[in-house]
This record gives sequence, structure tokens and C-alpha cells, in this order.
Amino acid sequence: MKKIFLAGALLFLAVVAALFIVSAKADFFSGDHQASSRIKKDVIERMSAQKEEEKASDQEEQEPQEKPAEIKRPPVEEQPPKKQKDMSEDTKAESNGHIVVIDPGHQRQGDSHLEPNGPGSREKKARVTGGTRGTQTGIYEYELNLTIGLALREELEARGYTVYMTRETHDVNISNMERAKFANEKHADISVRIHANGAENHSAKGACVLVPSASNRFVSDLAGDSKRLGQKILSCYCDATGMVNQGIQENDTMTGINWCEMPVAILEMGYMTNAKDDVNMSQDDFQKKMVQGIANGIDQYFE
Repeated sequence: MKKIFLAGALLFLAVVAALFIVSAKADFFSGDHQASSRIKKDVIERMSAQKEEEKASDQEEQEPQEKPAEIKRPPVEEQPPKKQKDMSEDTKAESNGHIVVIDPGHQRQGDSHLEPNGPGSREKKARVTGGTRGTQTGIYEYELNLTIGLALREELEARGYTVYMTRETHDVNISNMERAKFANEKHADISVRIHANGAENHSAKGACVLVPSASNRFVSDLAGDSKRLGQKILSCYCDATGMVNQGIQENDTMTGINWCEMPVAILEMGYMTNAKDDVNMSQDDFQKKMVQGIANGIDQYFE
């Protein structure tokens, strides 16, 4: 009986020990599992967060950046190229019925070929010469003549005259005979030829006018009116500018006079070989006086 009791006790102890071991393992494995679960959960959460960050980054890269708002401006209306107008277009007045031809003397290059000095004449002269040049300014006569001629056209048109120019640029080749014929074709009332003087004597100064004489075998019938035209222009010109008045000079050798069919006068505006005259004629303010004087003389002629 004692043996049986001892055997039962031992069996009981073995069972208890076994149960203890099983319980301990269960606790051990249960704790290990919980720790593992926590680690796994933490890893999953971190991976999930990382994926969310990567996804957001991808979206930022894929989505275009917002452009700054464009400033809306009113449409600019394209302007057509400006038409180059006649320099006197804005200043033309109602016509006074008079036609004037202005002949700015000379041109950039002279032409030494010959032409008849007058209708039917055997005497011949160079078609056109080069003119003189300012000793102080270096300005060529053909340049000064055209500058004054264009300004005179503007002034005369503002006073109601119809005006034609024999030339408007320097690069032409128009002979003195052709200039006179041009005035004839335009049925001009008068022809005003613009020139400047030159002399070896540099003290020579002032203005003069050349007109045909009553004995001119080509245009004697124009002598009286041409002289009156020249006197009016020269007097008003010298009054306006203060130039020395050298008077009216009769000359029957000028081709540009001898082919004319209307009163004609050549104004020698001043001496480009005289220092004072040369400088004065190059200045804008003085040129305005020159133009006003010539225009005033033309007005007086038609009064």
C-alpha cells in the first residue's frame, strides 16, 4: 500500500511538473509571439508610411507645376507703314492760281557734254556744272540750293502756290536746257532758279540776281517781267537776311534762261567763298529768313 502511495505521489509530481513546463512554454511562446506581432506591426506601419510618402512624391513629380497667371493685355492694333508724304502736305493752302517752278541749281555730278545755249543756237555750253563749295562749312552749292529749294516749296505751297521742282535729290543728271523745258511743260507763271556765288576774292559778299536783257535774242520779250521779278525777290531777300544787295545783273549767256518761255530770275543767295556768308547760309535760323525773303518777293511780284 505504501508503495502504491509513493508511486501515486511520484506520478502526481510528474504530472504537475509537466503541466508547469507546458504552462511556462506557453507563456514563453505567447510573449514571444506578442513581441513579434508588435515588431511586425511596427514594420508594416513604417513601410506603409514610406509608401505613402513615395506615392505623394510621385504625384508631385507627375503633376505639372502651376504656371503663374498670365497678364492679359489689350491687343495691340498693328499700324500700317506710314506713307511718306510730301513735305508740304500739311501746309498746303487754297490755291491762289499761280504756278511756280523752282530750280535748285547744279547736282552732285556735273555733265560736260554740250547743249545749245538757246533755241537754234550754234553756240553750245556744258549741260550742267558742279557749282562752288563753302570755304568754311565745306557744304557744296548743289546741297545748299536743294535745301533752300525744298524749304521754299513748302513755304510757297502754304501760301497757295502750285509748285514744281526740277529736282528733289542730288543724284540726277538734268541739263540747264532740260530744266527750262520742264518749266515750260508745267506752264509755270515764273521760274525761280536758286544758286549761290563763288569768287577768288574771298572778301566778295552779298546777293544778286541775274536776268535776261532787252537785247537777248532768245527771250527779249521776257526781259521786263524777269527784271521786275528779280527786283522783288532780291529786295525782299536782302531785307529779310541783311545780306548786301549787289543789285540786278543782266546776263544773256545762261542756257537755263534762254530756253524759258516765262519770266525767269536766278538768285545768287550769297558767296560761299566768303566766310560770313558761307556760315550764315548754313544755319537753320538764317535759312528760314532766306526762304521768307524769297517767298515775300514772289508775293510782291504777283500783287
